[in-house]
Amino acid sequence: MSESDKDDTHLVETRVDSQVLVQGGFLQMRRDTVRLPDGALASREYVVHPGAVVIIPLLDDDRVLLERQFRYPVGRVMTEFPAGKLDPGEDPLDCAKRELLEETGYRAGQWACAGALHLAIAYSTEIIHIFFARNLVGGTPQRDDDEFLEVVTAGIDELSEACRSGGVTDAKTLTCMLWLQNVQAGNWHLDWQDTES
Repeated sequence: MSESDKDDTHLVETRVDSQVLVQGGFLQMRRDTVRLPDGALASREYVVHPGAVVIIPLLDDDRVLLERQFRYPVGRVMTEFPAGKLDPGEDPLDCAKRELLEETGYRAGQWACAGALHLAIAYSTEIIHIFFARNLVGGTPQRDDDEFLEVVTAGIDELSEACRSGGVTDAKTLTCMLWLQNVQAGNWHLDWQDTES
């Protein structure tokens, strides 16, 4: 199903006006007035996000690296794949390498770009670039002073069951499990690249 083959002009909304409601440290909240396909006007409020990456780090023993950290907006410790936001102008692969090293201490000998995830299309511009990493070599994390997390490992079947049972509810990690299961089954293929970690 190719979205690019369709003529979507009858669905497109056009921005008429835009205002910044909140300017935060890295997020911005906007309210736009848009013209609907039938000519009527409507209001759209959304978060402008710089984009992010998520990494599926594959260990040699059929296990993956995960993180556990407290996520303040939901008020609980979440289990998730390593991830982080893009710096202005940063290449997503460079960001993935940086985040994996900073958060876990690991470097990868090979990387593969899997695709992208639009996290919350109803109210955010956030796009998350999905990467696989393998041939991992451990080291010392280089976390920010305000970053507290625990690096853990899990078997793929164990993680899959945690996703099924509600033990893992993070959307990007659930999407990564879809990728991981299809790659493992041979349904989806990756273009692995050797890289200087």
